[in-house]
Amino acid sequence: MIPKLEDIRLAYDRIKYQIHRTPILSSHSINCISGANIVFKCENFQKVGAFKFRGASNAVLSLNDSEIGNGVATHSSGNHAQAIALAAKMRGIVAYIIMPDNSPQVKKDAVAGYDAQIIFCEPNLKAREIALNKIVQKTNATFIHPYNNFNVIAGQGTAALELMEDIPDIDIIMTPVGGGGLLSGTAICAKSLNDNIQVIAGEPSGADDAYQSFKTGILQESTAPNTICDGLLTSLGSLTFEAVNLFVDDIYTVDDYYTISAMKLIWERMKIIVEPSACVTLGAILKYKEKFEGKKVGIILSGGNLDLSKLPF
Repeated sequence: MIPKLEDIRLAYDRIKYQIHRTPILSSHSINCISGANIVFKCENFQKVGAFKFRGASNAVLSLNDSEIGNGVATHSSGNHAQAIALAAKMRGIVAYIIMPDNSPQVKKDAVAGYDAQIIFCEPNLKAREIALNKIVQKTNATFIHPYNNFNVIAGQGTAALELMEDIPDIDIIMTPVGGGGLLSGTAICAKSLNDNIQVIAGEPSGADDAYQSFKTGILQESTAPNTICDGLLTSLGSLTFEAVNLFVDDIYTVDDYYTISAMKLIWERMKIIVEPSACVTLGAILKYKEKFEGKKVGIILSGGNLDLSKLPF
């Protein structure tokens, strides 16, 4: 079962006291370059530097005392890991985090900074799941999936809820897609509030399993992804696949060239830090300008966590 708009509203009431209501920014020069009228919902200014804190907060706060008595556990390449670590710390419980050993150092450091217990694994989904199962069996911690979780999806939808409250007349709303938690929550919220809005995702062409799943109607696994977007390497889950099929209008794939160009453009013209995974949406607009020309587009900038010593430009 996937969340409804009322679940997203309930999530917002639950988490609004411990999240940031992030700003919405725009850039005249980016509008001129893209041909679209773009507003950016800046989740790079969210706690832990990413939208993931919304879903993590809702998931942790939704658990009763018996469910959190042994802590919580998850697997993540970085942003969800940080989010669960902080949400758990704020509730006074332990968090066990399975992280690929090639996760960006900035994200490893942040998770450790929130006092989580980190267990490193090889960088593939099977290794993550094996390590997670071992720690759950050992500790009896409650597993919170990074995206294929009802309360996580509902929490992620609160970013779109804020955006559409502040700017209700947008034509298109866009998010990146990896596991699909943000896209699902956004699509459910947006379509429930406005039947006429288009929901479009950007995805790296080197990790296009969501695109393939969407076009074929059959859930595809991410195999050997090759992209600079380290936050978009995972496959859709059963819940997010359902939401994408029901509410998303299209997914555009983007070469890393366009993503890096978009990332650089945001740095140069808006003076804000964004990670590559957040820029695949603007990259899609730059690649497919004719599809967005003259449209009012709301982009959820998903995060700003990256290693500043390894900029791609």
